[in-house]
Amino acid sequence: MEQFTLAVPDEDLADLRRRLAAVRWPAGGTVTDTSQGPTPDKLRALVSYWRDHYDWRACEAELNSLGQFRTEIDGLDIDFLHVRSPEADALPLVMTHGWPGSVLEFRKVIGPLTDPAAHGGNPRDAFHLVLPTLPGFGFSAKPAETGWGPGRIADAWIALMDRLGYHRWGAQGGDLGCAVTDEIARRAPAGLIGMHLNFAMFGPTPDEIAEATDDERAMLASAKYFWDNLSGYAKQQSTRPQTIGYALTDSPVAQAAWIYAMFQDTCGTPGDAEASFTLDEMLDDIMLYWLPNSGASAARLYWEMAQSGWSAPATVDAPTTLATGFTMSPKEHVRKSRRWLERRYTHIVHFNELDAGGHFTALEQPGGFVADVRATFAGLR
Repeated sequence: MEQFTLAVPDEDLADLRRRLAAVRWPAGGTVTDTSQGPTPDKLRALVSYWRDHYDWRACEAELNSLGQFRTEIDGLDIDFLHVRSPEADALPLVMTHGWPGSVLEFRKVIGPLTDPAAHGGNPRDAFHLVLPTLPGFGFSAKPAETGWGPGRIADAWIALMDRLGYHRWGAQGGDLGCAVTDEIARRAPAGLIGMHLNFAMFGPTPDEIAEATDDERAMLASAKYFWDNLSGYAKQQSTRPQTIGYALTDSPVAQAAWIYAMFQDTCGTPGDAEASFTLDEMLDDIMLYWLPNSGASAARLYWEMAQSGWSAPATVDAPTTLATGFTMSPKEHVRKSRRWLERRYTHIVHFNELDAGGHFTALEQPGGFVADVRATFAGLR
């Protein structure tokens, strides 16, 4: 295990600027809204800012200031942020990002979670944070063999917490991070005391669909809209990640559009990414795919899950009994009701529906996210 300082070569940034100065934009168009994807005016504005004003070095310095580490687990180098609380008895918490996210999803909640006293909170709510970068994502190593699905990643995270000397800890995840966290819970490592999720991976049963309440029918309609209209990325990455990988690797604008579409479609202000995120926040995340050439390798996690037939471990017939907290955002397309959750997670210690926000909960609604994570573990410490 070693601490490292990220220092992207100047020539990599110069190459990016050259590519951004020589963009070949799509010709023509038949719609002016987002029904076919990000609009040309929004992408042009993003690229213009990226080329002329964006400062990667500021993001790099932020990452380095948090404490970047690398360790080999199961033959693969895994990068992670390790941010220890000033409170000696803080609870260790491993937090897992998703796609197209990164450890930067958590940038606004790291301070309040690790040092609540400095942010108007109770020091007894403090956490030591471990924020790993998924294999094939960011600057973590890229798997050279198949088999790196959520279960294998969960095994790696359990090994990481043990290696850090944490023998009593919690877990948190959303999006694909929810899949990994669910798998950690299924393995029931001795030190795991509970988990918090801001997403749920299961699909309702036919009976649940037939017996849905009005609110649940609205959830089903929202999920159907998402899978019918906004999930092209998932179908592509589940079946042909290498095909899209060539575009993501060769063109920074292709990589930006691929990720920007998700910010646009799943944020708390659907269709208007800039109302939920700053350009810098989006570009910082995009750069953690572009600079390490992780577009294709990150996409392959979807393929791994599809090839293995992965499904959520917590089921009606085999629910998890681990203490679990949930946060649901109103603009999350694939929401779940408490009634559905309770059939699969039989020890729900906290459940909250936020007033605003979408899929990227920690980045969009850091206050609500922090409050819910604290509430989940308050009675478990």
